[in-house]
Amino acid sequence: MNVSAAKQFVLQNARPLDRAVYRYFFEGGSSRDVVAELAKFQNQDGGFGHGLEPDCFNPHSSPIATNDALITLFRVGELQAGAPMVKGMVRYLQSHDSFDETRGRWLFAIDSNREFPHAVWWEKEGDGIHGFNPTMSLAAFLVCFGGRTPLEEALVRQGVDDIRQTPDVSGEALKCYLLAYELLDRNGISDLVDLQALKDLIAVRLDAAICKEPEKYGVEYVPAPSDFFSGSYLEFVTPALRPLIRAEQAALGKLQQPDGGFDISWEWGTPYPEFAQARSWWRPRLTIDKLLFDALEV
Repeated sequence: MNVSAAKQFVLQNARPLDRAVYRYFFEGGSSRDVVAELAKFQNQDGGFGHGLEPDCFNPHSSPIATNDALITLFRVGELQAGAPMVKGMVRYLQSHDSFDETRGRWLFAIDSNREFPHAVWWEKEGDGIHGFNPTMSLAAFLVCFGGRTPLEEALVRQGVDDIRQTPDVSGEALKCYLLAYELLDRNGISDLVDLQALKDLIAVRLDAAICKEPEKYGVEYVPAPSDFFSGSYLEFVTPALRPLIRAEQAALGKLQQPDGGFDISWEWGTPYPEFAQARSWWRPRLTIDKLLFDALEV
């Protein structure tokens, strides 16, 4: 992997938010700069939209975009109780906008997505719920930063029950469980669920979910080690995963594009020309993750 070319690609092509994230990780940049850029995607109701999730151009707040903001704040160490952005997120989530009261889940896809350019998976089908993505991480966030209400505690417990009973958990859902575990553990919430048992269970599901065929990494849309271990969750790296991590690291040079960046492995599946714009936003973001993953020592 040509690290210098990858860094240059990010600096020349990333959105201001992703450029701030890059500078935080690689140039000693301030996490407050990340927060300032992230604030441009936050709505008055406290939720996030405006294409923060690059595959959906919906400006309205959604649970998925708000979860994306949560991930960013976690990564740069800016999840602080009482911070205006965090308080806004709590307000949005506790308003139960885009929350199914019957099933007790935040929606994965919302109705208004159809009104704006989006990938096919953001079209709401049925009740718009995809298991505990993003409910698990959002509920854990509220337990830690929004007060411990009986509903939010129940959602966390239900999420743990679900992953225990579901052997085949998607990579995107597992990211929500990883974040939920970290939030609960780092904030000392040890009396709600058995954190060690949850950690062990997530590790088992991760091992099952990560593709064991390195030749597919970055070529097909399969869960790869870099999807999970790009600067976070490193305590979940098990001996069984280390050979796969090393195999993907060895393949990065072949996957790197001539311009220094990395490319996405998916299409929108909908006929919007804005897919080209979304891809141009995704590529620097993905390249940052590859840089962090390449630096991982296992």
